[in-house]
Amino acid sequence: MTYGSLFTGIGGMDLGLDRAGMSCRWQVEIDEYCREVLRRHWPTVPKFADICGVKGEDIEPVDLIAGGFPCQDVSTCGLRRGIGDGTRSGLYSEMVRIVRELRPRYVLVENVPGLLAPIEPGQPAPMARVLGDLAELGFDAEWFCLPAASVGAPHLRNRVFIFAYAKCESRGVRQIATHRHSDLATGGGVGKAEERGQDRNLAPLVEGVHERTPADWWRAQSRMDRSCYGIPHRAQRVKALGNAVVPQVAEWIGRRIMEATA
Repeated sequence: MTYGSLFTGIGGMDLGLDRAGMSCRWQVEIDEYCREVLRRHWPTVPKFADICGVKGEDIEPVDLIAGGFPCQDVSTCGLRRGIGDGTRSGLYSEMVRIVRELRPRYVLVENVPGLLAPIEPGQPAPMARVLGDLAELGFDAEWFCLPAASVGAPHLRNRVFIFAYAKCESRGVRQIATHRHSDLATGGGVGKAEERGQDRNLAPLVEGVHERTPADWWRAQSRMDRSCYGIPHRAQRVKALGNAVVPQVAEWIGRRIMEATA
């Protein structure tokens, strides 16, 4: 299975999908430091900087488009401008455009749990906009809130993952995600769906995703600290790591997709 990567960052999602057996055909990332990391680990994969300048005709058609659009305007820690008015999370519309132009079989979207929370009381959550756009493009979708802790990380790091598939592909892939809530496209049930997604213990679901034990995955990770003043590289590294998708989570999702579509 081939995939293209939007908002790639340092390639956490890509590393996980590669480990699951997929093949990356292109990456789009505007940050130069992150692109340096990508050039080191994916030297032969074409790279593009600004998603706004990327057209469907410029990139190779793929089976799956994956990406985590900027979260600042939907995060509960931010100003909550939403994906319609926010200048950063608003780049989500460029992801929709590329999906519309390339028409892949599958789409994988990642973002923070704030995507499930209404921007204003009584209004649909940003998640409703995402699912509505996917439905308009001919996709059905499932979602789950999967924390890094469920794959052995020493921190929680909840993230929402949306797996969308063309309706002609629905047979055999409906059970990839923990929950399926197509009615969220109309704005209904967002609060209850978020509660179920957050409360469910997903740890048993990720057993066997890798031959090593969860403790082994994290043993080699270096300790991060923010005390290296005057060293821009350290600041860039911490920022890039903070924005990255945990590869082990992406690997588990990738393996479920590969199994369901084999």
